[in-house]
Amino acid sequence: MELDFTGRTALVTGASQGIGRATARMLAQAGATVVGVARRAELVEQLAGEAAAAGRGKILPLQADFYDEAAPAHVAAEATRLLGHVDILINAAGGSRPLPFDAGSDLWLEGMVLNFFRIRELTHAVLPGMREQGWGRIVTFTGTSEPRMLNAAFSAKAATHVWSKGLSREVAGSGITVNCLQPGRIHSEQMSKRYPTPESEREYAQAEIPVGRFGEPEEIAALAVFLSSAQASYITGTVIPVDGGSSRFAF
Repeated sequence: MELDFTGRTALVTGASQGIGRATARMLAQAGATVVGVARRAELVEQLAGEAAAAGRGKILPLQADFYDEAAPAHVAAEATRLLGHVDILINAAGGSRPLPFDAGSDLWLEGMVLNFFRIRELTHAVLPGMREQGWGRIVTFTGTSEPRMLNAAFSAKAATHVWSKGLSREVAGSGITVNCLQPGRIHSEQMSKRYPTPESEREYAQAEIPVGRFGEPEEIAALAVFLSSAQASYITGTVIPVDGGSSRFAF
């Protein structure tokens, strides 16, 4: 099955590296016009050059920092200006926030802002346009439901799951789907900091991941691209782990 996104538009956050970058690239390769958002816009500019050389879809860089409370409205407005309308929203910005038991409220709030509040705000900012056109796809990368420690990002992403489920029911009648993907250990800058040597990565993978290795960004981006397609119109309100079998719960 070949997915064709010719004529489709996409807004991808966290497009400078890892999963967001891979998703932006694959959407462009399939013919979409993509606005790639990141704090490090120069990395998205490099990606845009690669897409231009490939000669199918294109990537338009947009710099934004989602710690800025004005960022969601600004990004939604700029994406609409650049694209005309937004068909697909990929929420890939965020980051792990492990915290000690005695962490202050400010640290918990910081983790919630990036990993839940800004995702909700940006999504709600682009949804009116999707409703008006009667079509849309929203895919959000979240996190594990089996935490081993206190982590503000895990709590925020659990909130994202519940919000996404409720939202999926609200907008289904407008031809819009809303889904979440839970990455396992996927190669990224963040994973490189947590597992800085091949030995540390291999030790974890052999102990915890049934397939015995970390995943590549493209392996989860491929599912995000499918969920963004017309063929995925009957899939909504889901939370899908992509983790090499690491999740222990069946549901």
